[in-house]
Formats: sequence, C-alpha cells, structure tokens
Amino acid sequence: MAEIKPERQIAMNHLQNTTDLQSRRSFLGRSSLGIGSLALASLLDQDASAANKSGGLTGLPHFAAKAKRVIFLCMAGGPSHLESFDYKPKLAEMHGKPMPTSFTANQPIAQLQGQKLVCQAPMLKFKKHGQSGQEISEAFPHIASVADELCIIRSLHTDQINHDPAHTVMNTGTSISGRPSMGSWVNYGLGSEAKDLPGFVVLTSKGGRNPQPIATRQWHSGFLPGKHQGVEFYSAGDPVHYVRNPAGVDRKRQKQLIDAVNELNRLRNQQVDNPEINTRITQYELAFRMQMSVPELMDVSDEPKSVLEDYGTKGADGSYAYNCLLARRLAERGVRFIHLYHRGWDHHNDLVKYMGICGGLCDRPTAALIKDLRKRGMLDETLIIWGGEFGRTPMAQSNKGRVGRDHHMRAFSMLLCGGGIKGGITHGATDDLGYNAVEDAVHINDLHATMMHCLGIDHKRLTYRYQGRDFRLTDVGGKLIKPILA
Repeated sequence: MAEIKPERQIAMNHLQNTTDLQSRRSFLGRSSLGIGSLALASLLDQDASAANKSGGLTGLPHFAAKAKRVIFLCMAGGPSHLESFDYKPKLAEMHGKPMPTSFTANQPIAQLQGQKLVCQAPMLKFKKHGQSGQEISEAFPHIASVADELCIIRSLHTDQINHDPAHTVMNTGTSISGRPSMGSWVNYGLGSEAKDLPGFVVLTSKGGRNPQPIATRQWHSGFLPGKHQGVEFYSAGDPVHYVRNPAGVDRKRQKQLIDAVNELNRLRNQQVDNPEINTRITQYELAFRMQMSVPELMDVSDEPKSVLEDYGTKGADGSYAYNCLLARRLAERGVRFIHLYHRGWDHHNDLVKYMGICGGLCDRPTAALIKDLRKRGMLDETLIIWGGEFGRTPMAQSNKGRVGRDHHMRAFSMLLCGGGIKGGITHGATDDLGYNAVEDAVHINDLHATMMHCLGIDHKRLTYRYQGRDFRLTDVGGKLIKPILA
C-alpha cells in the first residue's frame, strides 16, 4: 500500500472533520423535530423550571416581600429641597449674606463656580400637615393631604452634579454608563406578573423650565438579557412605536408572520445557541399580544369621571396626570416596575414661578395616585418613590434678577410611601443651611438596597456575572435604611 504523505493525511483528516461537522449541522438544522429541537426544548424547559411563576430567578424573592411592584416618580431636573420638604429658618436669617466658606471650600459647584456665593432664603412658605406634622411647602397642597402616608427622607446625597451622570447614578447605582437600570434588575430577579405587557414600562411628560433630555439608556438592561430593559410608552399618539399592524395586514396574517420568523429564529439558535435569540422570540410574541393589550390599557374611557377629575386629566393628553393614571392601570395588570419622568424641574432662575408650574402639574396627580391605590387596597403592596436626581444650592443663582438655585449633590429630599415603608415619618437631616446631609445620610445605593428589600430581595445576593466579575445594582455599596421600614 502506498504510503500517504503527512500533508495529505492532514488534508484528509480536515476534510473528514468538515464532512462530519456539516453532517451534524445538516441533521440538527433541518430536523425541526430532531435532536436539535429536542435540545432546544430541553433548554427552554430548564429555563422554565429555573424560573418562578412570574418569570424571575429561582429562589427569589429571598424572603417575604412587602411590595410587589415599584412606581418611581422622577422629577427630572432636580427639585429644590429647600422649597419642598426641608425648611431652613436659619437660611432665612442668613439671606443676602455671604455663604460661609466652611461649607463651600473645595466643593464642586455647577454653574456658580467662581462667582460670589450668597445665601438665599426659602422662597416658599411651609406648614405642618397631618397628625404626623410633616413640614411641606405651599407648592404641594395635595401631597400635603397625604402627609401621614409619607416617609420624607431629607438626607439623600449623590456622586454627580450634572443632570445626565446624576440620572445614571439614580437609575443604575453608578455613574459608569452601560450598567443595567434598577427596573431591569428588578425584572431580572423577580420577573413580571403581566402576561400581555412588558414588566418594565417608562412614561415621560414635560412642563416647567428647560426640560432636560432623558436618554433611553437610563432604562436599558445593560449586560442583562435584553428582555428586561424598559419599554417606553407614549401617552399621546401611538402608545408604542411600530406595534400596530401595517395597512392591509390583519391579525391572522400577522400571527402567521410572527410564527414564521420565530421558527427561523429557533432554527438559527440550534446552530449558535445565543440567549439573545430566545429574547427576540419572546419579545416578538409579547409585541403581538401587546397589539391587543396596549390600546385597552391606554383607553381610560372606562374610568369614572370622578377618577379623571381626581387625577386632573381627560386622558391621552401626554400629561404627568394621565401618566399617573396609567401607572395605576399598569400596576393593576401586573407590571413590576413603572417609571415616570416629568421633565421641567431645572430651576436655575424664576424658581417661584417654575415651582408653581411644576407643582401644578405634578402635585395633584401624585396625591391622587397614592389615594387611588389606597382605595383599591394596592398601596400596601406598591412602593412609590418620588424625587429628582439631586437638589439645589442654598446659594442664590440670579439672571437679571430672576432668582433660582444651582445643582446640588450634597443634600436633597425624596418621598417614599406604600409597600414596606412607615408612613408619617421624616428620616435624616441636613445642616442649618441645607448644604450637607449630616444626620443619617442616605446614598443612592442605600435607597436601592432598601427598595430591593421591600421587594423581598437581598441586594447583595442578586448578582450577574459579566466579564469575570459579579455585578449588582448597589455596586460595592448599599445599606438598608432600617428606621423607615414598616
């Protein structure tokens, strides 16, 4: 027998390996009922068995949850704590005097850097409300009516002094872009009880001074599976882009198209085993179901007139009021995380005027949402969080006599109420001028840790391994704010 040369043997081996590989690929790829499909079905079954009934991770919640869902009301732009929930009589005494350098030396300041820093007295009046005696400004008479439901945290602080990075900290726990948002983390861990809607929904509105842009990456899933990212709903016009069928395509034909595309995706996934293909399949199916569920959700004609009047909306007007009503309807349908942004709270000038506008747009609907949830027996299982990405300076910022306040990261206030939170209490304190959080200071990571706790999640145990490291929402920080827990 003629001896086979080494280089020819190598070529023959390569050809045989390639043939075997192609044969296996052909068998797995062409046999829709073959081993490939069985393997995929097995994987899907494993995924299903590893998830709870809501589609979250096995073993979660870690302990009994007080809240089933979160409604996060973001006042984008940074409301002034000094004209809302943190009255400072000493600041009134110091009005017009130089801000003591002991507060401001070597501290980051946004637009007032290098300027003369002068104390600005509170520009709105405060009163005590409810049996708890919560101090709330005249900008929020309706929120004041639910004072005994509220926990006011006066000692928040954050890491960033400008809007976009401060929003990134608030939403992801870090200023590093690309990390998963808090709504994505919650949905990754717990899943959603909504069958025909996303588990994480975002609604935006605007009104006030200089509405700051909000980037969609603020509700992105980062390195978590894409199905956990927030889906923006529009409260005027088409509620979701491209969710309607094209002209001439009825529901039956659309279903046939979705089924065909998903079958192609399944066949492809047998070859590449890409988790994002499973996400694509489930999202196509969800989008198809949303064609029926979303129009019904957005149509509030079934709401009593008295409810519309309580919120201050006639429906489908793009307002914060309508979005608050939609938040309640989303909560009823099992959506896990509902994030509302109202853009207009960046009050560098004409603060009294714009606090009046923003308060007028956001005060009544916020209170209506709290009362509505309480009336329906849902407040105790819904965690509501209200606040912005930072506060405002005790120093005045003036443009041709139009007085406002600059960005401030060292102290600000937020409201919490509902599932797992004590009502009628104030937690933490700032110094006499409202510059620094000095008593029971609360970082954003602490807020996130407490939010997770109310949902039955140990924030240190909900992690995701990425690029060789275990990540979590609270990064390397976060501690429970135990005194506010019910």
